Amino acid sequence: MYEFHRNKQQYFDFQYQTARDYILPFIEQKMPVGQGLRVLEIGCGEAGVLKAFLERGCVCTGVDLQPSRIETAKALLAEDYLAGRIRFFSKDIYNADPEADFGYLFDIILLKDVIEHIHDQGRFMRRMGDFLAPGGRVFFGFPPWQMPYGGHQQICDTRLLAVLPYYHLLPARAYRFVLELSEKNPQKVADLMEIHETGISIERFERVVKASGFRWVSRRYYLINPIYRFKFGLKPREQWGFIARIPYLRNFLTTCMYYLVERETLK
Repeated sequence: MYEFHRNKQQYFDFQYQTARDYILPFIEQKMPVGQGLRVLEIGCGEAGVLKAFLERGCVCTGVDLQPSRIETAKALLAEDYLAGRIRFFSKDIYNADPEADFGYLFDIILLKDVIEHIHDQGRFMRRMGDFLAPGGRVFFGFPPWQMPYGGHQQICDTRLLAVLPYYHLLPARAYRFVLELSEKNPQKVADLMEIHETGISIERFERVVKASGFRWVSRRYYLINPIYRFKFGLKPREQWGFIARIPYLRNFLTTCMYYLVERETLK
């Protein structure tokens, strides 16, 4: 495993810098982000992404299933948390009531590196509509499943498995066998196998968006994921246009996708 996966402050900083320099500008191509905008991040982790929105004067809410990550987020954003500029909930979003639990609907919902972990992505996408204010939009950032590290195998404790690309595309039984040869933590094996089941391609994501009553208003393909600038010192680079236009092949060569989606308007 790379050290920054263990260092919460460092990973928080990577997420913050990525949101500040890449996610915010991407969203702002289609809508202004500023004072009083209500922002919800689902799967917020330590809330590094939300820090960038706090700096713009947004009112932020973070939700995560893991209580330990919520407590870390509260500590890392202690000043904003104590001032009431950000709230945190350890909650399953399916069990949340937007009005009773949060008090209002949201102008922006953020899901960074989350959708590829979700079972029944169509149901989840439809659920997003319950939390959106009129005119609200949802940001998704995710690695296509077929990209070199789309299985999130970089979290492996075994160095070779952490840096080896594409082997997550093995059939499930073979992939589990490889993981269990070296990984001593059964929970980590289970987590990686879950991503093997839920990982999402570009084409599948767009079908889910359309079938759920949404449409994408902006998208961006990355050959080199923006967060790699902070993790590995690599300059982010958008995907070559001719690769982006080739269905299925583009999944193997695109390390990150950004989407901004909104509800379909009835005509």
